[in-house]
Amino acid sequence: MTPKRVDRSARREQILAAAVRVFARKGFAATRIDDVAREADIGKGSVYLYFDSRDALLSAAFEAFAERSRNVLQQAREGTGPPLERLGSLVRSVLEALADEPELARILLDLWSSGREESQLPLDMPGVYSEYRTTIAELLREAEGTVREGVGEHHATVIVGAIEGCLLQWLMDPRLPITELAEPILDVCVEGVRLREEA
Repeated sequence: MTPKRVDRSARREQILAAAVRVFARKGFAATRIDDVAREADIGKGSVYLYFDSRDALLSAAFEAFAERSRNVLQQAREGTGPPLERLGSLVRSVLEALADEPELARILLDLWSSGREESQLPLDMPGVYSEYRTTIAELLREAEGTVREGVGEHHATVIVGAIEGCLLQWLMDPRLPITELAEPILDVCVEGVRLREEA
């Protein structure tokens, strides 16, 4: 009888998905490799064939999320259409990405609130925020002539803050329809900076 072949890629994804569920449910600090193995319905040794530590699991879990984030920013910078429309697409895409991965958002909140050092987070959060602020500020500069004078980097910070504030409320109260908040954010933060034609 031949031994059963294991699809290594599928097994890796199975372990990662189990780790994300357990990290989100129990918190990263309280989770052990045993918990991940139990959730994935495999032996503890099998987890170590793919990941040598909890930190390795954590980093791997955020790789795809980070890639999606980079793609959203690239699309906003290099896409076609007026800059404020691309900004609208960026806001919608960010909220959709977060809605698709609520467990990852919950893990980040858990790590941040536990006082984990920035260097130990699975994402360089100051860097992520900086990239979003920079991209949004570029779009606002590119929209010169259609936005009010003086609109710039500080406004970009407020737009990022509005997105993050809605995310935090949603994590505290999952009944909040996170993806439906894109339009109100745009109404307040984007339409609010648009140049109004004199009547």
